[in-house]
Amino acid sequence: MRIGYGFDSHEFRAGIPLKIGGIVLAHDQGLGGHSDGDVLLHALTDALLGGIAAPDIGTLFPPSDAKWKGADSVIFLREALQRLRDAGYGVANVDACLILAAPKIGPHATAIRMRVAELLGVPADCVGLKAKTPEGLNQEHAAVAHVVVLLKEKKVRQRKK
Repeated sequence: MRIGYGFDSHEFRAGIPLKIGGIVLAHDQGLGGHSDGDVLLHALTDALLGGIAAPDIGTLFPPSDAKWKGADSVIFLREALQRLRDAGYGVANVDACLILAAPKIGPHATAIRMRVAELLGVPADCVGLKAKTPEGLNQEHAAVAHVVVLLKEKKVRQRKK
């Protein structure tokens, strides 16, 4: 078994849709980023990649490459999942914490958990999601995601000597 940890943050900006966990949420601002700004999928992607000691999301999909401008973050997650499978691992469970002032995540939590579970190919009860407000952190204009994943070995791997 292995663990992986991921973190991401993006600033809120007017004129773009808000995507969190692959779900579009009704809000007057979205998250700025080179891709679609989905902090949860970005942190999840980095957690998966980190769990197998692979390069991080910024190395694989550099913001300097115009090809990734406005890209759907599901593309990044799918690449991480393929690398995970190639390394002989699968997802046992995920635990995530979102930190943002608005919108409230509670009404959307089930839909986000279900979408993340679907993307990962795991049961919804293997995806934990919490949301907190940034009280006292002076981060009212940003969203932050922290994600931890537990990875299980799927097959016997040849160990490098």
